[in-house]
Amino acid sequence: MAEITDQQMIDGQPCWIEVNIAQQRLTLFSANQQRLFEAPVSTAARGVGEQVDSLQTPRGWHQVRARIGNGLALNSVFSGRRFTGEIYNPQLRQQHPQRDWVLTRILWLSGLEPGHNRLGNCDTMRRYIYIHGTPDDYSIEQPSSHGCVRMRNHDVLSLFDRVSFATPVLIREC
Repeated sequence: MAEITDQQMIDGQPCWIEVNIAQQRLTLFSANQQRLFEAPVSTAARGVGEQVDSLQTPRGWHQVRARIGNGLALNSVFSGRRFTGEIYNPQLRQQHPQRDWVLTRILWLSGLEPGHNRLGNCDTMRRYIYIHGTPDDYSIEQPSSHGCVRMRNHDVLSLFDRVSFATPVLIREC
């Protein structure tokens, strides 16, 4: 696991994130295993896997590489990790029915396990795997993403405000 530093502190306590794929749940824990926040998520429709272009959710230890979207409105739309200037709404969805909506906030993940989720053909960061918001009517609590961890917009906003750069993230199957 990554070394926990003062940057991953909440009220003076170190914290880390767990994504449980079997339960489709994300939990923010303190160092003493106290649950600080919990929310439903949606991981990859194609299951788990670390390979480039697999459209699967990578397992193992990661860290928050970047926090994107601080201060933007709920339902802000991102493309290529950049705010498009759009706010998601039903009309915008009708105009772009095939778009994979990345909304509100992005926590961009980087793998910490060389050969498993870091470097080479299994690099989580180069696969652009995020924890991010998704339209409120998208299914949550069942696998349906393209590899990322999707959350309801209010949930990702709440999580974003509680974590910092380099916060450890464990993605596990059960």
